[in-house]
Amino acid sequence: MAAGGENVASLKRQLGQLFEVSIRTVVPDELNVEPAVVPSAGKFGDYQCNNAMDIWSKIKGKGTAFKNPNSVGQAIMGNLPKSEIIESCTVAGPGFVNIVLSKNWMAKSLQKMLIDGIGNWAPQLQVKRAVVDFSSPNIAKEMHVGHLRSTIIGDTLARMLEFSKVEVLRRNHVGDWGTQFGMLIQYLFEKFPNVDDVNEMEIGDLQEFYKQSKKRFDEDPAFKERAQAAVVSLQGGTPKYREAWLQICEVSRREFQMVYERLGTHLEEKGESFYNPYIPAVLEKLTDQGLIVESEGARVIHLEGFNIPLIVVKSNGSYNYASTDLAALWYRLNEEKAEWIIYVTDVGQQQHFNMFFKAATLAGWLPVDGSYPKVSHVGFGLVLGEDGKRFRTRSSDVVRLVDLLDEAKSRSKTSLVERGKSEDWTEEELEQTAVAVGYGAVKYADLKNNRLTNYTFDFNQMLNDKGNTAVYLLYMHARICSIIRKSGKDIDELKTKGEIVLGHAGERELALHLLKFSETVEEACTNLLPSVLCEYLYNLSEIYSGKFYSNCQVIGSAEETSRLLLCEATGVVMRKCFHLLGIEAVYKM
Repeated sequence: MAAGGENVASLKRQLGQLFEVSIRTVVPDELNVEPAVVPSAGKFGDYQCNNAMDIWSKIKGKGTAFKNPNSVGQAIMGNLPKSEIIESCTVAGPGFVNIVLSKNWMAKSLQKMLIDGIGNWAPQLQVKRAVVDFSSPNIAKEMHVGHLRSTIIGDTLARMLEFSKVEVLRRNHVGDWGTQFGMLIQYLFEKFPNVDDVNEMEIGDLQEFYKQSKKRFDEDPAFKERAQAAVVSLQGGTPKYREAWLQICEVSRREFQMVYERLGTHLEEKGESFYNPYIPAVLEKLTDQGLIVESEGARVIHLEGFNIPLIVVKSNGSYNYASTDLAALWYRLNEEKAEWIIYVTDVGQQQHFNMFFKAATLAGWLPVDGSYPKVSHVGFGLVLGEDGKRFRTRSSDVVRLVDLLDEAKSRSKTSLVERGKSEDWTEEELEQTAVAVGYGAVKYADLKNNRLTNYTFDFNQMLNDKGNTAVYLLYMHARICSIIRKSGKDIDELKTKGEIVLGHAGERELALHLLKFSETVEEACTNLLPSVLCEYLYNLSEIYSGKFYSNCQVIGSAEETSRLLLCEATGVVMRKCFHLLGIEAVYKM
């Protein structure tokens, strides 16, 4: 939370509010025009308003006094309210209004953030409560790199929404129900007739246990029959079967928790079994609405635009993903009162989500125009090995995530020792830094890519201390902290007694980028793209290093106080970016 003061709208939103006043004055009859304010790519300003051409296309031929888009742009500029934010404006070409920000206002805004806290820069989103459904591994199966992507991306989306004052329900929709449990429980009973004697070690390697039971299920028809009967006993609530099911789930949960602890991720489990009791009533409602019909023994929903129906009850009478997902969505909308439900899974499930979202819209659960409450599928690509194929171990088995993360930490620690850090640091400092850098490197390597693309898992690349990597960014942050330490100054005292002055072009460019933090987080939240925040963070470190630090001496200069405050502002924003990406900042490397 912020230390004090009011929550501040992003710079882009503040400029938008000024241009909205002007546009309403210039064309009072055109009520549907929204201010189009964007950062400027050219050298003519910091931002630009691009409404003139669009407005001209709407008013041309309606007896307007304006002669062309440029004259519309001139009028927009001329009717801007007075504001301390803007130093000057010019109009270029077909009415583009270029805006140069006031250096004094920029400096004051940074100083206010340092005093009040970066919480005051949190974006202001329309939504108050959201569900983020992510990770979602299957009980009795190992988590694989697909679950790693879902967990990392989902955690970052949840963190960004939480920072934006949204109440986030972090949901782990584990696969803990279904026909496979009859197979597992029956195999458990037959392998261990006295089930009370089974301890954690007996079914500890659930992956192997699952494989053996599946082999038996496929090869032994009599066992298959008994397994199918076991499903009925489980779903009917027979105590012996329920206890065996709970035991299998608990062994899996402990394995999942080892991964979540390493990633610093918190989730609340509400698996398929939780929603199972809601399915009959939900399907009955949809049937009463005329949406569910019989088809070849199954019950389905026909959807326009799809060449296959959405099956909600299979021909054998059992439920499936669609029935569970519809029940879960109903629960999230009606019981949890969520306004935005976000599902983080691989892109291969896109059609399933498109179909079930369409069914929910037909049922009247979701508005047709895409307003709130709304649903979003956050798809992501594959994780590839260096051979360009799906990432696996040499034996073609899926890689165990705990081992993968520990390998990243181990390599990070080896690198620190090779650089002589074991001589200067305590073992605890070495371990903490190795954890932060190793796990952070894995996360950032995933998040920096557009999530829809495949990416190659390469330890050497992700642990490189040069280029767009977590190691480079953490090193840059540690360097900033080192500069502040070496100055010997009390930075908290400087925040209240010192003053930021943006005299050099490098100082101004750094300040401008820092002020774009809020709108960047808003864009990353709105479009559900963590890569937008990664790009901002990398560009921040590049501007700090290349434009500010290489041109502006800090310690011992006449501008030392101002420049130390700029270093601190950069550090504060970097730390918040790290936090939102689920990466632990390091203060010395």
